[in-house]
Amino acid sequence: MTPKRFLLSAVVAALCLPAAGSASAQTYPDRPIKIIVAVAPGGPMDTMARFTAQQMQESLGQPVVVENRAGAGGTIGAKSVATAEPDGYTFLWGTLQAVTIAPTLYKKLDYDPAAFVPVGLVMHLPSVFVVPVQVPANTVSEFVTFAKNSREKLNFGGSLATPPQLMGLLFNKINGLDIVYVPYKGAAPSLGDLISARTHMAFDGLVTLHPLIREGKLRPLAVTGATRSPTLPDVPTMIESGYPDFPQDPWAGLLAPAGTPAHVVTKVNAAVNAALKSEEVRAQLARLSLVPAGGSPEDFAAVIKRDKPKWAEIVKLSGATVE
Repeated sequence: MTPKRFLLSAVVAALCLPAAGSASAQTYPDRPIKIIVAVAPGGPMDTMARFTAQQMQESLGQPVVVENRAGAGGTIGAKSVATAEPDGYTFLWGTLQAVTIAPTLYKKLDYDPAAFVPVGLVMHLPSVFVVPVQVPANTVSEFVTFAKNSREKLNFGGSLATPPQLMGLLFNKINGLDIVYVPYKGAAPSLGDLISARTHMAFDGLVTLHPLIREGKLRPLAVTGATRSPTLPDVPTMIESGYPDFPQDPWAGLLAPAGTPAHVVTKVNAAVNAALKSEEVRAQLARLSLVPAGGSPEDFAAVIKRDKPKWAEIVKLSGATVE
């Protein structure tokens, strides 16, 4: 090939590149999309991921399947997405835990949570501070007094490397208490011990604890959100209870591997927001005492930026570490 022809071919190829990119944007998605959920099947987080994925299919025109990869505080699932091809066909059902807590809590983390691309914030997960009904406390201050005067060794439970563990440890630290943390492999196995007062307090999701509150098996002392929950309107916030800097509700949303094309992020974000507007999703969120979010990728990025240093400080104050 002569130099002149070579140059002409190179120019033609360069001119074709934008067209190819445009075609790719127009045809996405052309095969099923996968969402990795870093918790075990069956819980409220998994339920909402599947429900949201089902609604997203209508906007995207392709199946959106959920795959569970639980373990190690959500880091196993997160790593699998961090190392996935950034082609728009693998996403993480990202949580506060995997993105903002793990970098400080785990001494060795073989993925970079900061490299994820925020796609869309889906929901907030209101949490509530509860005690067994056998514990003689109706307010947070009464519980602190009870704990300080108790001759019995007190305990609290929760999954390792999660907000329930960190909130409990922080509560200990703030109040100068020595309530022993007992690790559990999930919320469900810890509830039996909590109801029977073998453990004496818990910070956990309202979705998990509300049925037991309603049945009179647990007593709510405070909610962790900035405002009272419509589900428990008579229960004060931790702010009202004298803890203005106590951490607020966790969240969940979609994240993509670093390098995911902008047109993919835009299209999937639109599908997330469309799903959140559907009556089915909003009704399911309400049934589970969850709060819909939504917004742009930039909105989600701002939430992560706001919460990352806050939870890093909470991890340090609590003294929690995971090898």
